[in-house]
Amino acid sequence: MTSAKTFPVSAPPKFASIGSPYFGIMLAVMAVVLILSNIGASKGVAIGPIITDGGFFLFPLAYILGDVISEVYGFKVARKAIVTTFALSVFASLCYWVIIALPGFGDEYGASKQAALEGALGPVPQIVLASLLAFFAGQTINSWILVKMKARTGERSLWARIMGSSVAGEFVDTLIFCSIAASVIGITDVGMFVNYVLVGFLYKTLVEFAFVPLTTLAIGWVKKREPSYGA
Repeated sequence: MTSAKTFPVSAPPKFASIGSPYFGIMLAVMAVVLILSNIGASKGVAIGPIITDGGFFLFPLAYILGDVISEVYGFKVARKAIVTTFALSVFASLCYWVIIALPGFGDEYGASKQAALEGALGPVPQIVLASLLAFFAGQTINSWILVKMKARTGERSLWARIMGSSVAGEFVDTLIFCSIAASVIGITDVGMFVNYVLVGFLYKTLVEFAFVPLTTLAIGWVKKREPSYGA
C-alpha cells in the first residue's frame, strides 16, 4: 500500500490559476523582451566568425519566462501569454509604420532623423513577421512538451522538462526566424545562413541550459507564492 507521504510518478500535474500579480508581471516582461528583440534583430552582428543579430542577448529571456509560465500555470495560460505577446508585437510594428509615414520637418535635421528612423525601424515589419511566426511556433512547442512531460513526472525532474522542451522549441524558433529574416539582416550566402542558424540555436539553447538553476529557483519561488498552486 502506498503511504500518504509517497508522491507517485503518475500523480496529476499541479497548476495555478491566474489570481496573483505574478502572471501579469511575467507577461509584460515577455512582451517587452520580444518587442526589443525585434528591433535589435534588424542589425546583423559579426563577432569574429560568429554571425548573429542585435537581439541575441534578449530573446532567450522570453523562453525562460515561457518555461516559468508553462510550469506554474499550464498550457492554456501559456498559450494566452503567447497570443497576447504576439498581438502586442503586431501593434508595435504598426506603430513603427505610422511613425515613419508621418510627415516630418523639412530641414536637414528632420531629414536625418527620418532616415535614421527608416534605417532602424524600416526593416522591422519583416523581422516582426519572422519573429512572430518563430516565437508562436517555438513557444507553443516548448510549452506543450513541458506540460506533457509534467503530466508524466508530476513535480519531479523539472530540469529535464526545461531542457527537453527548450531543445525542440529553440530549434523550431531559430529555423523559422532565420529563414525569413536572413535577407533583411544582410545574410546573403548559404555559409552565413548555416552559421546563423547553428549559432542562434546553440546560443539560445546553451543560455537556457545555463539558466536552468535560476529558472528552477524562479519557478519554485512563484509556486510557493501562488495560493492556488496545486489546490
